[in-house]
Amino acid sequence: MVSVAGIIGLLVIVLVNSAVTALMTRFFRVRLHTRWGSLVYSLLLCPVVMVVILLVLSGVFSLGANLGSQTAVLLVTVVIPLATGMTFDYFWMPAPDEVELPASMD
Repeated sequence: MVSVAGIIGLLVIVLVNSAVTALMTRFFRVRLHTRWGSLVYSLLLCPVVMVVILLVLSGVFSLGANLGSQTAVLLVTVVIPLATGMTFDYFWMPAPDEVELPASMD
């Protein structure tokens, strides 16, 4: 049986992983000047960082619930936040070229 604390811990892991993915995707979109480069880097590097965060939050801080299988854990804590974070950046945030920056730092 899953406890309320386990569900809250799982939600924390999912939210942190989604936020990290959205920030990393935005960083790659701003820094890389190719259309496919940011997508490839996001798909290859974000899951690695998310697994490290998962290991730290679930191992060191004992957050999360027992989902029963490794596949369920990876699906809920890596794949879903990866899709959510990338969707947030690509569809909700404006493209880096559309953002107007001030001419000076005055």
